[in-house]
Amino acid sequence: MVISTINPSQINTKVVYFGHLLKSLIKDELNQYLNNIIYVENFKHYFDNEPLLSLPDVIIIEADENDDCFDQIDYIRNHPFLRGLIIILLGIRDDKAMRKAAMELHVDDYYYYPFQTAHLIERINFLVKFKLIRPTLVDLTDRFDQRYKIPIQKRIFDVVVSGLSLFVLSPLFLLIGLIIKLESKGTDLYKSQRVGAGYKIFDFYKFRSMCNDADKLIDTISDLNQYQTTPGCKQFKSTFVKFKNDPRITKFGSFLRKTSIDELPQLFNILIGDMSLVGNRPLPLYEAENLTTNEWSTRFLGPAGLTGLWQISRRGKEEMSELERKELDNFYSKNYSIFLDIEIIVKTFTALIQKEEV
Repeated sequence: MVISTINPSQINTKVVYFGHLLKSLIKDELNQYLNNIIYVENFKHYFDNEPLLSLPDVIIIEADENDDCFDQIDYIRNHPFLRGLIIILLGIRDDKAMRKAAMELHVDDYYYYPFQTAHLIERINFLVKFKLIRPTLVDLTDRFDQRYKIPIQKRIFDVVVSGLSLFVLSPLFLLIGLIIKLESKGTDLYKSQRVGAGYKIFDFYKFRSMCNDADKLIDTISDLNQYQTTPGCKQFKSTFVKFKNDPRITKFGSFLRKTSIDELPQLFNILIGDMSLVGNRPLPLYEAENLTTNEWSTRFLGPAGLTGLWQISRRGKEEMSELERKELDNFYSKNYSIFLDIEIIVKTFTALIQKEEV
């Protein structure tokens, strides 16, 4: 990756730094570029006494050995005058659960030391400039729809295959729906909002694999929450809800997930044009909001898909890094073709069984 030469005079950004583990190192490496960086010991005291007209542009918070790191992020993001501040977390260990939790709270970026100082400075400079013109997902949808067009041959392929599949599988759909309702009360389909091609927001369908009152049971199984055991961080009940071997999953739901049958209702999304058979997986809103940079928005220039390169590469394997998945998404957006789609569909059948129940 090529980093452009940094001119300190170009970066007139006010940064506030909270932490002590990397404080002296940051002073040595960043002060020559950021001549307006303030080191603060007491988070709450600083914001209680800082005039609104002199608020910083960027908040850098150390995550390790900081029991209040998520409290601090939550305070900023829910404060009417502070919520627009740029937040960057710094850590000294690669903790994937902690990173995901931070991103759900809309942190702008997360760096693990050692990192390239030039890259961090460039990122800060970009975020400050981008904030001035930062679009909402709705704005991005309007902007991308004007130029994003799915190739006609791909759309025809999607309509034919999804239409025939829905017709052939309709008896199976009825049987699955009946079993779901017999095992637990409630609807047989689960609906959530996802972001697809061109930042389009749409209703995303799956067969319900949890008991109907799953949301109400979160408090009763909070001790099983993976994020609750993250060292050095205090958790919020309503924010971190990822459970391994989740007891809310029904027996039949576990089967549906392991075989990926729970994904079949997305054939309807494909038929009406929300998705394609092959593409980049549509993302939850909070994830899509963190992928609006020039580098990573490329994935939204390709179709959202039922399956894709990520599924056939390393689905369910822990060694798949976030960077690798982003790069796979970008690669597909730039190189997708009908022949690549067919190859991915064929290989998908060998990657249907997941190794983890998450």
